Amino acid sequence: MNLHDKNAIVTGGTKGIGRAIAAALLGEGISVCISARNQDEIDAAVRELNQGKSGKAIGFVCDVRDYDQVEALISRTVRELGGVDILINNAGIGMFETVAETSPEDFRAVLETNLFGVFYCCHEAIPEMKRRGGGYIINISSLAGANPHPRMAAYNASKFGLNGFSEALMQEVRHDNIKVSYIMPGSVNTEFGGDSPSNEKSWQLTPHDIARVVVDLLHHDNRALPSRVEIRPSKPPKK
Repeated sequence: MNLHDKNAIVTGGTKGIGRAIAAALLGEGISVCISARNQDEIDAAVRELNQGKSGKAIGFVCDVRDYDQVEALISRTVRELGGVDILINNAGIGMFETVAETSPEDFRAVLETNLFGVFYCCHEAIPEMKRRGGGYIINISSLAGANPHPRMAAYNASKFGLNGFSEALMQEVRHDNIKVSYIMPGSVNTEFGGDSPSNEKSWQLTPHDIARVVVDLLHHDNRALPSRVEIRPSKPPKK
């Protein structure tokens, strides 16, 4: 993909994997719109991202569970940057509870964020990509989308669904010059799930590892589509 003058949206872009992806895209000269649910976090992230020497960062509040907010995110990005060429669906939440412990509201929140939110963003971005002659959608999934675990039923369900959604979407839009890939990381040292980054977890992947995969995908020749990428820590603790 020729990255010259391209524009990207990164949901959940103020911290962790999303923040690293946004910074990496800016380093490639891509203009980036980040979204999150907290305006102060967006403002701080945009200021820091714009301290680099290339690309332009903007940001808007968007809860991807709300279709109207997603619609506004896409339209404002088009208005501010001129179009949408790359969509990184990164916003996600997780919880670690048994099914009996999980409230209906929490289960719904996980599915609506991790799966419905991706649908909403794709639904709005695809027409814009078609108008610009193509694009690239990269969904940040998880190895939990292929490997079920106890106390992760809600998260497993969302990521299994996301993988199937990504595979079907890839086949729908490939002849519109729109690529679709999904990345399945293993354990990443972030704030995800209420955790906090720690030097004690240096064996884990870092957000920059995932950002590197995103950039590598964008640099593949148009004839090649690595539709699914699994990445895991090379030396996790021995059990």
